[in-house]
Amino acid sequence: QLQLVESGGGEVQPGGSLRLSCAASGFTLNYYAIGWFRQAPGKEREGVSCIASSSSSTDYADSVKGRFTISRDNGKNTVYLQMSSLKPEDTAVYYCAAEPLGTCGLAGRTYEYWGQGTQVTVSS
Repeated sequence: QLQLVESGGGEVQPGGSLRLSCAASGFTLNYYAIGWFRQAPGKEREGVSCIASSSSSTDYADSVKGRFTISRDNGKNTVYLQMSSLKPEDTAVYYCAAEPLGTCGLAGRTYEYWGQGTQVTVSS
């Protein structure tokens, strides 16, 4: 069974940091591009960051550039999203997804496998 599981969410004060993890089971992540997406209540899903299968390219939404960093550890079959300088507007459910062609993109429609999401709340 192919599965993605996110973890690492929680509640943090503005300016704080969190590291999200996306672990795969049933398939090898290094053949896939991995994207992080988020959805806040009442808002559409937004692409946050992605990393190509070869790790040769990454992309970030303008709203998180300079604050978030995506990385992958193929040995652990896991992709991470390091989030720093968090703002209240970063509050959302964060999802990771796997794209089988290996191409990094923030649109979301080419991603085939999705995790169940992890809640991130930034509040004072």
